[in-house]
Amino acid sequence: MARAYAECRAIAKREAKNFYYAFVALPTPRRNAICAVYAFMRQADDLSDDETLPREERRQRLDAWLADWRGVCQGGDSSNLVFLAVRDATERFQIPLHLLDELVAGVTMDLEHEASGEPDTYATFADLYRYCYLVASVVGLVCIRIFGYQDPRAEKLAEETGIAFQLTNILRDVAEDAARNRVYLPLEDLAVHNVSLDSLLHRAPSAPLTMNERVLLAAIAQRAENYYRSARELLPLIDRESRPALWVLVSIYHALLQRIQRADYDVFTHRTSVPTAQKLTILSIGLARMTLARLFARK
Repeated sequence: MARAYAECRAIAKREAKNFYYAFVALPTPRRNAICAVYAFMRQADDLSDDETLPREERRQRLDAWLADWRGVCQGGDSSNLVFLAVRDATERFQIPLHLLDELVAGVTMDLEHEASGEPDTYATFADLYRYCYLVASVVGLVCIRIFGYQDPRAEKLAEETGIAFQLTNILRDVAEDAARNRVYLPLEDLAVHNVSLDSLLHRAPSAPLTMNERVLLAAIAQRAENYYRSARELLPLIDRESRPALWVLVSIYHALLQRIQRADYDVFTHRTSVPTAQKLTILSIGLARMTLARLFARK
C-alpha cells in the first residue's frame, strides 16, 4: 500500500497546483488519503478531457476505467495503483462510494455536451450549480470525511465551499473554456447583462473588456464571495488538526478570486494565478497552525 500512496502523492505534487499546498499541512495518514482522492479525480478528468481522442473513444476508455474501479471496490486486484490507494482510503475514513460515482458523473456531463457539437452551456445558475456540485462539491464532501467532523452542518457548508472554488475556476478559465466551445457562465446571466454567447465564443484575446462583460463577471465573482462565507463557517466544524489544511486551501482559492477582482475582471488577456511566493507564505502560516494544533492536542 505504501507504493500505491506514493504514486498518488507524486500525481498530486505534479498536477495539483493549488490543492497540494493544502495537502502538505495535513498529518500523513490524512494527506495520503487526500492525495489518493485527488489522483482518482485527476485520472477521470484526464480521460474525459483528452481532446487528441474522439469523444466516443474517450467514453469507452472512461467506461473501462470505471469497470476496473468497480472491480477493485468488490475486492478485486488492479494494476492501477491509484485505485488500490483510494479503496484503502475509503475504508479507513468511511467515505461512501456513491460520492466517487457522483464525481465521475460530473466528468461525464462534459462528454454528453460534446455529443451534439453545440457549445457546452448552462441555461440557469441552478443548472450550473448541479455541475459544480458534481465536480467540486462532491470533492468537498469526500474531503471532510478525511478531515473529520461531528456536526452534520459541515456537509452543506462543504458543498457550498466547493461551489465557491468552482465558480472561481470558471471565472479564471472563461477564455480557455470558450476556446474549447464551452461557456459555463449561465445563459440567463448573459441575457441580464446583455452579453451574447457568440461574443464570448469568438472574441479576440486582445479585445478590450466591455463594460457589460465586466459587470457580468463581477456578478459571478460576488456569487462566489457569498459562498466563501460557508468556507469560513466550515473551518471550526472539522477536526482541529485538519483545520490548517482547509485554511490553506480556502486562502489560496480566495486569493485567486481577489486577484481576478483586482485585475478588474480581465480574464481574457492573461490567465490569472496566485504567485508561488504568496502560496508559500500561506502554506507557512498553515504549517505554523498545524504545529500549534498538534501541541494543543497533546495537552
